[in-house]
Amino acid sequence: MGKFNLYKIPLKSLPEGTHNYEYHLDDQFFKNIDGPEVQRGTVDVALSVKRTGGTFELKFMINGVILIPCDRCLDNMDFEVATNEHLYVKFGSEYSEENDDVVIVPESEGEINIAWFLYEFIALTIPLKHVHPAGKCNKSMSVKLRKHSARSASEEDEEDNGIFGEEESATDDITNEETDPRWDELKKLIDNN
Repeated sequence: MGKFNLYKIPLKSLPEGTHNYEYHLDDQFFKNIDGPEVQRGTVDVALSVKRTGGTFELKFMINGVILIPCDRCLDNMDFEVATNEHLYVKFGSEYSEENDDVVIVPESEGEINIAWFLYEFIALTIPLKHVHPAGKCNKSMSVKLRKHSARSASEEDEEDNGIFGEEESATDDITNEETDPRWDELKKLIDNN
């Protein structure tokens, strides 16, 4: 993680109290992190680290704009990021993530690199469905989408008509067939009870 040395926080050497850091994440940060959800953006991060004994409380204030593809037209769209996150860090024998907001770092190393955490906090703000506001999608792509959506709907109707027609004739064949006399006798027993 040599590209991310700027994001290392030397926890072991921090004196008691609160310490503030500021970061500016740009396209190069997102390119270096190589995450699938976000490749470009401009995001500012204000971080405060409060040390109390061997425990560190990290508070992140993240604001900016990232570029993500529109689910409808696939063109890039601006998405505003505004989130506040917490992370608690403790010293231990080896690195582990106890849960979503508690991390154990080796006391021998005495530092934490927050680059991946920053990326995750930003990526988690992206909603499942992200589309341009009405009327802002790529016009030619919207026309193609409507054209294919309309065609597939009419094709489905034709296929449905064909399937139902076959099912009806198949049920007619079943009702016209003779039944096994053993089943008829069993049905009589059920009817009598």
